[in-house]
Amino acid sequence: MRVFVYLIVFFSFFDLFTQMPIMSPFAESLGATPFLTGLAVGMYSFSNTIGNIISGFLTDKKGAFPILLAGLLLTGSSLLLYHLAVDAWSLLAIRFLHGLLAGLIVPAAFTYLANAAAEGEKGKGAAVSGAFVGLAAIIGPAFSGIVASRTSETTVLTVTAIALLLLGVFTLFVLRKNVKANPKEELKDEMTVRDFFQNANVVKAFIGAFLLMFSQGVLAYMLPLKVTHLGYDAQTSGLLLSVFGVMAILIFLLPTNTVFDRIKPMWTLAFGMSVMGISLLIISQVEAVHLLYVCMALYGVGFAFLFPSLNSLLVGAVAPAHRGKAYGYFYSFFSLGVVVGSGITGLLAFTAAEGFLFTGILLIAAASGSLLKEPPVMRQKQS
Repeated sequence: MRVFVYLIVFFSFFDLFTQMPIMSPFAESLGATPFLTGLAVGMYSFSNTIGNIISGFLTDKKGAFPILLAGLLLTGSSLLLYHLAVDAWSLLAIRFLHGLLAGLIVPAAFTYLANAAAEGEKGKGAAVSGAFVGLAAIIGPAFSGIVASRTSETTVLTVTAIALLLLGVFTLFVLRKNVKANPKEELKDEMTVRDFFQNANVVKAFIGAFLLMFSQGVLAYMLPLKVTHLGYDAQTSGLLLSVFGVMAILIFLLPTNTVFDRIKPMWTLAFGMSVMGISLLIISQVEAVHLLYVCMALYGVGFAFLFPSLNSLLVGAVAPAHRGKAYGYFYSFFSLGVVVGSGITGLLAFTAAEGFLFTGILLIAAASGSLLKEPPVMRQKQS
């Protein structure tokens, strides 16, 4: 059953990553202005944030199974609506609906995986799920770019729609068992929204999720500029991003993934975030493309340590009855991170070197802060 949920995780992120190379050209082909094109790209992340939060609350109330089923079928159906887009405004409406419905899937899927994992293997399980996310990040944009160039943007979206709809149908047979928290535990351990943000480990996981995707947003925006400055084309940018993805997947899947259950997540979190920060600092300074490959491999190592650590920290701090809401907020910070990362660096008009330097320093500072002991007041509130 867990393997099937990993497949759902893959295709939910595949849906996200296939959009990246095609949405701007698609919006422009419908006559969108530069402003509306940017709005169309960002609209998905905005509504996805709302969908993640809704999914979290519904998963805790109804269980992961019905939310996964509804998310897959509704998201698959919303992808078919892109055929009806006739102008920028109709595209914006479809993007909002698509992001909202897609937001239902990931928190429910990760809640299912967290609750199904054995107590001593939650870190390893998070690493394996991270591998499927990394795989989607590598395959999605490449598939999208090739298929769109030979057919059209809507063909890419239709293929993803069919995959999600088929997964929805299979979910009826494979995941019949509704993984839901024990009602007694829910009543005994009521947790408000405010409680999440008063738990030090949960807050660290949320901040880590935000900064992880903040750096991804900066990377997506600034790396092509850096590569162009060095005299190389977009293909080189794609290869560099693939190096980071492959390195992360290797660490996720090799026997090294047992480290996430042997070492406390606060240490692997600080290590991963520091390594990512150091790699970005080096990228800001190097002028040789072969060194960029080394830096991206280093970034992949940091990413591979950070992602499972955030999941382990969150799962360890939240009871099963409330993991849906926890993952809902967690992936909302993910969505916000991408938008804010590329948005802030663009707003501040950073050069590529300045953008990487700023983000690298931010990550290293956050890594240091994550090792600080929680204040006594917060400790008392938790108890």
